[in-house]
Amino acid sequence: MLSTFLDHQWKSFWRSKNKGGTIATQLLIGFVVLYLLGAAFFLGIGLEGFIEQIFPKKNVFDVFNGFILYYFAVDFMMRMQLQDLPTLAIVPYLHLRIPKRKIVNFLNVSALFSAFNVLPLFLFLPFCATAISEIYGPLAALMYVVAIFSLMIFNNYAALYIKRLSIQNLTLVPIVLLVIVGFALLEYFKVFSIAAISNTVFYFITDYPFAALGFTVLAALMFVANARYLRSNLYVEELSSAKAEKASTDYPFLNRFGKVGTLVALEIKLILRNKRSRSAITMSSLLLFYGLLFYKKEALDKDQIGIMIFAAVFMTGSSISVYGQFMFGWQAAHFDGLMANKIDIKDFFRAKFLLFTLFSTLVALLSCLYGFISWKILVIHLAAYLYNVGIGTIIVLYFATRNYKAIDVSKAAAFNYQGVGASQWILGIPYFLCPFLIFLPLSLSGHPYWGLLALGLFGLAGFLTRGFWIDFLVKEFNKRKYKIAAGFREKS
Repeated sequence: MLSTFLDHQWKSFWRSKNKGGTIATQLLIGFVVLYLLGAAFFLGIGLEGFIEQIFPKKNVFDVFNGFILYYFAVDFMMRMQLQDLPTLAIVPYLHLRIPKRKIVNFLNVSALFSAFNVLPLFLFLPFCATAISEIYGPLAALMYVVAIFSLMIFNNYAALYIKRLSIQNLTLVPIVLLVIVGFALLEYFKVFSIAAISNTVFYFITDYPFAALGFTVLAALMFVANARYLRSNLYVEELSSAKAEKASTDYPFLNRFGKVGTLVALEIKLILRNKRSRSAITMSSLLLFYGLLFYKKEALDKDQIGIMIFAAVFMTGSSISVYGQFMFGWQAAHFDGLMANKIDIKDFFRAKFLLFTLFSTLVALLSCLYGFISWKILVIHLAAYLYNVGIGTIIVLYFATRNYKAIDVSKAAAFNYQGVGASQWILGIPYFLCPFLIFLPLSLSGHPYWGLLALGLFGLAGFLTRGFWIDFLVKEFNKRKYKIAAGFREKS
């Protein structure tokens, strides 16, 4: 039956009218995944050296053991944000004599094919095979791998299980977020330490290797719970997903985001079909060469990172700052229609966040070519990228709620100042000042790389708390939406 399902999906793919776009998308996604896996593999090989360099006064195994549960805590939060529910057009099969158990098994197996489930193996396996095996023996190293693999499986099905429950009970999402925030606060106020717990658990595994099977039992229980829920709610869940889903025509990879994906697809078409918006994106891509002015060998050798922060933020966030400064003026011509239509404002903002994240990710990947100059540039760009998608997007959309000037997207961009107002000029101050406010205190104390770490962590925190910021921005938008609409109706 597994081969039958695969055969049907294969035929569905090749008979799709959008297969050309799907193939191009999959190739791009494949390139990104390979890049991340390659980076994780090389980081895993040199992990012992990195730990000794970053934490010179700490035991390597203390740092490694303490890091494992931290990694999977962040991994779980990322899965809640980004991991997709595995889909299969099951409705045509439900009236046939096919046991639901087989359909559920296929869904559960297909859920394992995710980059989230490969990345930890590339990151942790090299260290286990070398350092752990050498000090604690091959059996301990093998059971470390079993524990890490089990945690990966547990996170995979736990995230899917909670997401499926949230489809029928929306109150579950804020409860999960409150639990995560609660643990973060307990960690912050030193009530307990995840690193200390992780250290205790994994040192126990070095003494009693088969204790790692406890994680395997947890993973198996979560798999069973997920499978049972699917068998009980399969038809209802897939119907509810189908009702909420709307095709995004030329961009199949956006279909997985439902209404948000549809809004992003419409905005991408707006960008590509109009002069002004297309010029803004073209300009942001040309700013990729900005780094040639800042990334000098002398500055890199002396770790003068402060002068390169601006360039990194400017390049990896060029599409956000150049295109985003005119939000929501790009939709001025049909803004009244958007407000009158049955569109959830939260989905409207989620679409903006997703669009900015896609643009910034693509630009950040292209800017990785600067890594041939020095690996330090890759670290700077990673911190800048996290800042842009986590904090920069919030700043841009906040100022967008104060933009009342319309834009005629059909006009050329050269010497065109239509839509430019005070909010565009003021926007640049917090957008480009915030990275330095985060970076400089640690940098001036002689720890520039700690400053980069702080910048990246602040950005990651903003990204993981995106739901809170969307609620905040929606409130700001609702205060001014009539004023925005009135401003867009005026002819410039």
